[in-house]
Amino acid sequence: MIVSINQPAYLPWLGYFQRIAMSDLHIILDHVQFEKNSFTNRNKIKTGNSWSWLTVPVKTKGKFGDLPINSLEIDNNSNWRTKQWKTIINNYCKANYFQEHQAFFELVYQQDWQHLLQLCNEINHYLLKAFKISVPLLFSSTINCKHSKDELILELCQKVGASTYLSGSLGRNYIREELFQQAGIQVIYQDYHHPKYPQCLEHTFEPYMSAIDLLFNCGSDSFKILMSGQENIQP
Repeated sequence: MIVSINQPAYLPWLGYFQRIAMSDLHIILDHVQFEKNSFTNRNKIKTGNSWSWLTVPVKTKGKFGDLPINSLEIDNNSNWRTKQWKTIINNYCKANYFQEHQAFFELVYQQDWQHLLQLCNEINHYLLKAFKISVPLLFSSTINCKHSKDELILELCQKVGASTYLSGSLGRNYIREELFQQAGIQVIYQDYHHPKYPQCLEHTFEPYMSAIDLLFNCGSDSFKILMSGQENIQP
């Protein structure tokens, strides 16, 4: 069984979903500490000749070091939902498939979300369904884990019966493969080559945008395009 593990992410990029699609089980790493300036609460969308961040404000003051992602509260003192929805409309209203998905996202940005994980789950479940990815999901917070870093990854893999762990490419920098080998688990890596596809407002192609960029522009072709970015899986 191939298992992938990743932290929750807001409006994730294509590689996030491709790694899930290549797995038999995906574990959402929701019990670990929130990292400032990560992709947990922000991502990019295309805006004309460039791109822009969409960031969900979160309550972190005085909480760093004791701030697991699954307890992270959204700071609703600003009108971030209204601003972000207007930014999405302004930049994607002319995309070929925007209207097909408009109602869902409009409702998302009308709701008064209290916790970031709830918001991420709502959007990502929709995107998985839109991309026709039906891989089972499991939250790390539901598994009793004692370790951290690569030992946490190994512990999660062992507890769900993984035979193979599918890591992101950056895992090469910290995963001690010998630990996995001793446990009888193979480690393979996702080396994602971002596919190119038609973008509305296109002057130059902007890779590494949120997956909504692909969905709004390419609709039912999105899954095929998304999966084309992985030529092979490397040990």
